[in-house]
Amino acid sequence: MTADPHTNLALLAWQIELGADEAMLDEPVDCFTLPKRTPWRIGPGAQPATERPPPAGTAPAPAPQALPQVDPVAEARRAAGQARDLAGLEAAIAAFPHCDLKLGARNTVFADGNPAARVMVIGEAPGKEEDIRGKPFVGRAGQLLDRMFAAIGLSRDAELPESALYITNIVNWRPPQNRDPKPEEIAVMLPFVEAHVRLAAPDLLVLMGNSACQGVLGRRGITRLRGTWTEAFGLPVLPMFHPAFLLRNPAAKREAWADLLSLKARLGGGA
Repeated sequence: MTADPHTNLALLAWQIELGADEAMLDEPVDCFTLPKRTPWRIGPGAQPATERPPPAGTAPAPAPQALPQVDPVAEARRAAGQARDLAGLEAAIAAFPHCDLKLGARNTVFADGNPAARVMVIGEAPGKEEDIRGKPFVGRAGQLLDRMFAAIGLSRDAELPESALYITNIVNWRPPQNRDPKPEEIAVMLPFVEAHVRLAAPDLLVLMGNSACQGVLGRRGITRLRGTWTEAFGLPVLPMFHPAFLLRNPAAKREAWADLLSLKARLGGGA
């Protein structure tokens, strides 16, 4: 009996929730056409039955070759260290093969705004709209971010560094189902983030959300961290609520406004 389309969709959603969201092979395998396995004898000291010899003229299968072990963090550090400018860093990230997030993403989301800005914003991860357009913070959360910083005179479209924003994320590819980046995914991309900050050379950093704080500060708990200035990469750092959190929790906008005023005062005082 064939299930109705609604049931099939519900079963598919259930499989995705369990983590079965991608095929393991390029083509389906027909198990009914596979050669039969050699039966095993049952009993004490059981051994497999004698295998049938291969057909005449069949070459023996080559011995499996051990794959070289790769340290993805070391590879990221090497690639990031070779970048001499932002264009070179963007190319290095796009070519980096050791982060599995890249496999399910449409685009590498590098940055947006004015690279000469005094303020560099580091968010968490691209979402659906960001993945489609290849730019950070362009969905609903990005629109709120633009309004928030416009309230203190900062914009990603501004030409003057003192009124500009430069925006990126802690990882450059959209995680499946918009989940949070895993600690190992953040760790492997962190050398690129550090190089990004070094090459952009802002006056200060704004970390939006837990994942950004996890990567740059090694700490989580944005409710405790927000609004308190700290330091990383030799720069002043201000953790703030992510705009997506504010969309879900409008009451927290009061704390976000206080953080924006703190940022404005810091800039006015020569951060």
